[in-house]
Amino acid sequence: MKKADLAKSDAKKIMNQMGARTASFGAGDAAPVDRREQRERERALGLVPFAVKLNGELVAQLQALAKERGVEMNQLVDEVLRKGLAG
Repeated sequence: MKKADLAKSDAKKIMNQMGARTASFGAGDAAPVDRREQRERERALGLVPFAVKLNGELVAQLQALAKERGVEMNQLVDEVLRKGLAG
């Protein structure tokens, strides 16, 4: 076989091995997230999905504040809404 043919053969073998894997890209050793279980856990905590449309500048401020405090966006929005409704 020519050198180019060997390279093609090796490439095909690698592509077949990659295609045979069922794990998604970047999954690593982490357990896959079961969305149904995630929703059940959130429901048990009393959490309800609530979509709203906000001004882009406001979202940027919220994201910056969440990053600054080191909390998730859900936690920050919960806190801000509770303070706003209490006052």
